[in-house]
Amino acid sequence: MEPMALYARTPLQRLLMEQAVVLAEQLEAAGDAAPDGQVLDRLEGLAVQRGREFTRQALEGALQRQVADVEKKLLRAANAPADVVAGTKARRRARS
Repeated sequence: MEPMALYARTPLQRLLMEQAVVLAEQLEAAGDAAPDGQVLDRLEGLAVQRGREFTRQALEGALQRQVADVEKKLLRAANAPADVVAGTKARRRARS
């Protein structure tokens, strides 16, 4: 298989890409080290264990990004100046 260049656009993407490579390496090593007749069991156990951790970290990273985005919006809203004399009231109608 030819090497393929992948580019992470966010810190979360980079983290998950790195973890995916590590997981693949671990699965390959475990498959090579497993005795005949036990390859599937060993790889399945490792994939489930590491897969749960991978999924948990992916979810945690995605949620942290959402929280950071909301906090930025709230901070901008809190720092927005309020113009009391902005003239937002409509003109009063002249009495006849």
